[in-house]
Amino acid sequence: MPAAIRTLALVVNAGKNGASEIARDLMDIAAGRGVNVRSTHEFPLPVGLLKDCDACCVIGGDGTLLGVVGEAAREQVPIIGVNRGSLGFLTTFSAEEARAQFDALLEGRYCLAWRSLLDCSIGDQHVLALNDILIKEQRNSSIVRLEVRADDELVADYHSDGLIFSTPTGSTAYNLSAGGPLIHPGAEVIALTPICPHTLSNRSIVFHHDVKLRVINRDPATCLLVAADGHHNLTTCSTEPISISLAPVRLPLAQSLDYSHFSVIRTKLRWSGGAANRE
Repeated sequence: MPAAIRTLALVVNAGKNGASEIARDLMDIAAGRGVNVRSTHEFPLPVGLLKDCDACCVIGGDGTLLGVVGEAAREQVPIIGVNRGSLGFLTTFSAEEARAQFDALLEGRYCLAWRSLLDCSIGDQHVLALNDILIKEQRNSSIVRLEVRADDELVADYHSDGLIFSTPTGSTAYNLSAGGPLIHPGAEVIALTPICPHTLSNRSIVFHHDVKLRVINRDPATCLLVAADGHHNLTTCSTEPISISLAPVRLPLAQSLDYSHFSVIRTKLRWSGGAANRE
């Protein structure tokens, strides 16, 4: 079980309905236990906010949490996600659960899920992603021609609207919408899913954990957008390879002791293995 929380960062998306009210309630609980709280409504995060923190509570939607991932991973600070968005795959605590369980969370009564991250670089530009890396044409939806290599071996030359490189955590996001596979978040793999490929045989591929992927732009007239979790965008107008691999660090994500991944999938995606209206 993790250690008790003595210093807590509180990141609040004030634009989300009820987020500020929840933040006040949680701060009152923390104050009653003598916990030092550093709070912010600012994005990107103030420099050094998470340094020496025992945990970071994020109140907002999954997008809010994704904006904290890079700093939390670098500092190895567990994220406690409180959902005020729509779906809440990553912000796993509801407002009611957060209020009811916050004393226990501050005592360290939660479990840690270590989530894989993607490391993406173009030259000296570098980003981390918890969900996915998207590569597409920079300005519009023109077709791109992208060569993909795995450990220097040619995988395929894709003619498509773009490519999605996904972690298991991100497999329920853009990857799933584009027809990619659901992957258990405990797996250490990378999924590649083409977006609207011009060859019917181009389907998703799942790579092993230590693969080194390179993506090469085969149309020098096309500039590419490389988006990490929809937050951090890189651009390139050269044929310099885009390198993608699993990052050497993982993200610690706090979950309740009774958390069930498959229950979340069934509830959030209305997913069922049984036939409907069976008689």
